[in-house]
Amino acid sequence: MLEAILEILIKTVVILGIPLGALPIIIHVERRGAGFLQKRVGPNRVGPFGLLQPLADVAKFMFKEEVHPSHVRPFFYTAAPIIALTVALLPLACIPLSGPFEVFGKTVFPEVFRSDMGIFFAFAASALGSYGILLAGWASNNKFTMLGALRACAQMVSYELSLSTAVVAMIFVFGTNDIHGIVAAQTGYWFGFLPKWGFFMQPLAAMLFLVGIFAESNRLPFDLAEGESEIVAGYHLEYSSMKFAIFFMAEYIHMIALSALFIIFFFGGYSLLPGMDLIPTNSPFVLPILQATSFIIKIAMMIWIFVWVRWSLPRFRYDQLMDLGWQRLLPLGIVNLIATVLFVYFRNQ
Repeated sequence: MLEAILEILIKTVVILGIPLGALPIIIHVERRGAGFLQKRVGPNRVGPFGLLQPLADVAKFMFKEEVHPSHVRPFFYTAAPIIALTVALLPLACIPLSGPFEVFGKTVFPEVFRSDMGIFFAFAASALGSYGILLAGWASNNKFTMLGALRACAQMVSYELSLSTAVVAMIFVFGTNDIHGIVAAQTGYWFGFLPKWGFFMQPLAAMLFLVGIFAESNRLPFDLAEGESEIVAGYHLEYSSMKFAIFFMAEYIHMIALSALFIIFFFGGYSLLPGMDLIPTNSPFVLPILQATSFIIKIAMMIWIFVWVRWSLPRFRYDQLMDLGWQRLLPLGIVNLIATVLFVYFRNQ
């Protein structure tokens, strides 16, 4: 019993420590990436190459005076950012950084929550992200925050449908909903050089999933919930200091979790990057370390795509956002799902 509790605690510390520790790096990459894409310098004063700027921002948020407006609903106003951060962290509990490995003769799975239904738990937890946003908009008791919250929830519902069709199609293709089984199905190569990744099996599903996670995380070009030009700052308009910082953290952790899910389905999850399989794995811990490194590199590349898109594409109008979700992506997703089911059925005959 004590061993099981200790194992869960260690896994929890690792799962929480990696994304929270990566946040300053991601924020710095985004700000420097913005400068690079816009042909300007970006942060370059605090520390060498501006590397300490995220730490300065953290210090500013921690010591900044917190403004607590008198017209808000106090309990829900305080609870909203906590719910947003908690919900963003939950999917990470069932996402493995590597395959199972042996420790003192015992097989250890790296995820905190080990279940064949883990992938559904991750998506269910991710979908709850709209509750924190809606609660923040309502509790702030401001017409602009409420508009932002309603926008966020409407777009999440709209794009979750097409994203779900892509997920179900991939589960049919792989024949399992176990994360380790999905990764195992993408291990190896076609023709000796092409990885057996889900992206090459279902490029349309990959496109639907990618657009869906941009909408789910409220990132440009789908950041209608924070449309500064129309609703000032959206659902977190009345938040300041650490409460605003918690919303900021939740958005980036949500990006990490959704990127990890995208990689699990379409880029082999923790399977080794091409060329890494040539590294000798004599020690039992070498392979898990290589797998975790591969997974983290893939997530880092996805985060850069988020940054690249943010500073390359303009924001959609709200009617364009809804039209894209309901009239284009959802029909495409349904057609792709039907075609996939028929293909798998006749293949198995």
